[in-house]
Amino acid sequence: MALLNPYIAFDGTTAEAMDFYQSVFGGELTLNTYSEYGDTGPTGNLVMHSMLETRDGMILMASDVPPGTPHRQGDNVSICLSGDENTGLRAIWQALIDGGTVTQALETQPWGDDYGSCIDRFGIVWRVNINRNT
Repeated sequence: MALLNPYIAFDGTTAEAMDFYQSVFGGELTLNTYSEYGDTGPTGNLVMHSMLETRDGMILMASDVPPGTPHRQGDNVSICLSGDENTGLRAIWQALIDGGTVTQALETQPWGDDYGSCIDRFGIVWRVNINRNT
């Protein structure tokens, strides 16, 4: 089964925001910083990825925008599809990029999964994460 999750981009406040959402919804929060994946610069303490799995089974993901990436309040939500190789996500990726723009190619990332992002022909930002560790 593939999962459909909201993904929020923050401008340096992801850790604070996700702590707040955890206090609201409960559940388990994981945070990974850019430094955990090799960024030794001043932005290493920013959140590269976070995920809140609520006690009710909802999943909310968020990250700080990468350095140099514009952040516009209100345009900071994308949709993340995640699942394993058997969920058909590669075909979904191909359909989403048809007439759209690839912003990050779907390829293996430092955390071991295949990940890519795109903007579809209607201007919606999609993130696709295919777990290769199952």
